[in-house]
Amino acid sequence: MVASRNGRYLSTDSNKVHEPFKSDSDKVDEPFKVEEAETVNVPPPPTEKLLVLGGNGFVGSHICKEAVDRGLHVASLSRSGRPSINDSWVNNVTWHQGNLLSSDSWTEALNGVTSVISCVGGFGSQSYMYKINGTANINAIRAASETGVKRYVYISAADFGLANYLLQGYYEGKRAAETELLTKFAYGGVILRPGFIYGTRNVGSVKLPLGVIGSPLEMEHGSSTCKTTQTDSPCRALVYSPVKVTAVAKVAVRAATDPVFPPGVVDVYGIMRYSQQRAA
Repeated sequence: MVASRNGRYLSTDSNKVHEPFKSDSDKVDEPFKVEEAETVNVPPPPTEKLLVLGGNGFVGSHICKEAVDRGLHVASLSRSGRPSINDSWVNNVTWHQGNLLSSDSWTEALNGVTSVISCVGGFGSQSYMYKINGTANINAIRAASETGVKRYVYISAADFGLANYLLQGYYEGKRAAETELLTKFAYGGVILRPGFIYGTRNVGSVKLPLGVIGSPLEMEHGSSTCKTTQTDSPCRALVYSPVKVTAVAKVAVRAATDPVFPPGVVDVYGIMRYSQQRAA
């Protein structure tokens, strides 16, 4: 390699062939080399897991079926565990056995749960009714709050004047549970207060049509001359329209899974209205 007068370098290698100078416009772009992108494992979206307390009862079984039909991961907790129902949806529910009055027997059922619907309640002596409707539900509400459950729906009951006095333990227990729910789940707690619930009750392979009781009552209430718009009126309490169990189930599941469903108390008329709306 030697230098010329004008400062350019010239090759002294006679065997090397030099190509003429190419301007930028003469250059041919080489194709871009595309390297294979690194595979990124994106976790699947979180699955809604619903726990139904008392899921093998009249209302609870319809709620479980509605949730399964909606494609949710459904679990149930009750004192007797899996019911003797032969319907296919039963196989799509994880059944737990436990007692809400004994936390050691059921806290495991809350693992991974995002929402809870409680249908727990019962009748008996005044002290027993307060314990099963109040204390048991309060235990569940507190445990759900501590484990990070997002939404909680409680199936309560409408006021019926004289019945509130005769079943004092029943109603005092439910109202205590309602207070606890609105405290622990101020933004994700929903209370449904149906009156008379009618529908079909599955007992083994037999289906009992409880609608034969509900229909006459609905007709009687519909023709009643006692009409008022006051929700706290004693007269209004006596004419609450019966509501289908499937409507209660539909609204309960929606309230437990829809983040924009408003928290608070929903009476029987609200239940009927929400049940007629198309699910999101």
